[in-house]
Amino acid sequence: MSTSGANADPLAALGALPGVAESVESVRKAVDRVYGHRIMRRRSNEITSEAALRGARGSAALSGADWALEEVRRRSDFGGDDEARAVGAALRLTAEAGQLLSIWRQSPLRVLARLHLVAAATNADEVGRPRRQGEPVDEPLVGLPLPDAQEAHGRLDGLAALVTAGGSAPALVTAAVVHGEILALRPFTSHNGLVARAAERIVLVGSGLDPKSVCPAEVGHAELGRAAYLAALDGYVSGTAEGMAAWIAHCGKAVALGARESTAVCEALQRGAA
Repeated sequence: MSTSGANADPLAALGALPGVAESVESVRKAVDRVYGHRIMRRRSNEITSEAALRGARGSAALSGADWALEEVRRRSDFGGDDEARAVGAALRLTAEAGQLLSIWRQSPLRVLARLHLVAAATNADEVGRPRRQGEPVDEPLVGLPLPDAQEAHGRLDGLAALVTAGGSAPALVTAAVVHGEILALRPFTSHNGLVARAAERIVLVGSGLDPKSVCPAEVGHAELGRAAYLAALDGYVSGTAEGMAAWIAHCGKAVALGARESTAVCEALQRGAA
């Protein structure tokens, strides 16, 4: 993500990569469609609630707990096994993300620590802080080489600096970089995928692209499939222009699919079927 010039904005430079502008425009049109639906004018709170549930289900599926939506809706106990705990963590993160919007731009590291604490739901020493040298990481579905703790800390600080500095990059680009960097670094000992997707949601909502949180990218990521998700992440980690553009495009497709999901919910409500 290097750029020339002392005041260069590396995220804005990513926005100029081939195909990224088209992804940004496609996402904007998809978001506009759902926000323009007549149901959104009267029942947006219901759409937001349903999007939160479906987003949590999608994020949990990418972490190995691919439950049917109705099972997620029905269950109240999420402590029984690893899959249930993953679903419970995803639901807690989705609820918590909305409470952290005002803090994100000032202190993204504080927000990430809070997200990890909420996801892990324990008081263990390693929870709510970046991992230390030698601590193992429980993220079996992401097989990328793991940066050591020192590199992870440095790059996490760099990511926080980009977020707090702001800039002119489209929300999709910033959200994709935040998501990809957290997954690449896996800065916590567990739940990094869930945290990364919750952070992506925070950027999309806080940026004003999706202020009512009705376009759950997690739904789209799950629909596109874990294999495509990990292949696109490989592109991000490669650091090449092509790989970065492919990851941003993948995230754009996920947001557009999330918007389509909520548009379908609007249509169902309009018909009186939901």
